[in-house]
Amino acid sequence: MKNFIQVQNAEMVFNTKKGRFHALREIDLSVAKGEFVTLIGHSGCGKSTLLNLIAGLTLPTSGVLLCDNREIAAPGPERGVVFQNHSLLPWLTCFENVHLAVERVFGATESAAQLRTRTNAALELVNMGHATTKRPHEISGGMKQRVGIARALAMEPKVLLMDEPFGALDALTRAHLQDELLKIVARTQSTVVMVTHDVDEAVLLSDRIVMMTNGPAATIGEILHVDLARPRNRVELAEDPHYTHFRKAVLDFLYTRHGHVEQAA
Repeated sequence: MKNFIQVQNAEMVFNTKKGRFHALREIDLSVAKGEFVTLIGHSGCGKSTLLNLIAGLTLPTSGVLLCDNREIAAPGPERGVVFQNHSLLPWLTCFENVHLAVERVFGATESAAQLRTRTNAALELVNMGHATTKRPHEISGGMKQRVGIARALAMEPKVLLMDEPFGALDALTRAHLQDELLKIVARTQSTVVMVTHDVDEAVLLSDRIVMMTNGPAATIGEILHVDLARPRNRVELAEDPHYTHFRKAVLDFLYTRHGHVEQAA
């Protein structure tokens, strides 16, 4: 399979008031087209930093990152990003929030009617077509995240990058959106890299789980291939011995071999 994302010997060192902080070291990772990869690890392990490097929001201290064989040197429309905070503009409607991104990417090549069609199609994809005229304060947290996902997908990115997009939601809403994400990815054949701290979420969604060692100077400790058949049903998987095996493997890595030790202030 063709690699859409390649991270080659990436290092990340931040200059802080307390001196240099070595966040990531020797990161080598490839993500194939259409693959769903999650990054998991304890707080401070650099998983969000790695996602920001792939997004082009941060440049590595050393090493090279590629997207579709082009060096990542800045954010770009081929990499859509969804954050834990939905980042919707509060004075715009759901339609306008998505349309703004669509216009930015396709405005020079498509008509106003085509831009509207793209926007409505993206909102329908996440089951938010009924709320096009609503503003963010008029909808729930889960619905805001749907709009954020729609905005990212509307740009037809080659890679969808997600930083704990369901982390602030209640358990039932989170489970529902995980199921919706599985359906969306199946329909769009998107390549996804997602940061999570939730073991069950990682196993349910992933083709591979990238497990990070503790920081500072965190690196990839182990990569777990999750060869569960798709489509996946969370109720059926709850009693699947293979699902249990993968879940235990991640828990063993995180809490037995790399148990988190709180740093003294």
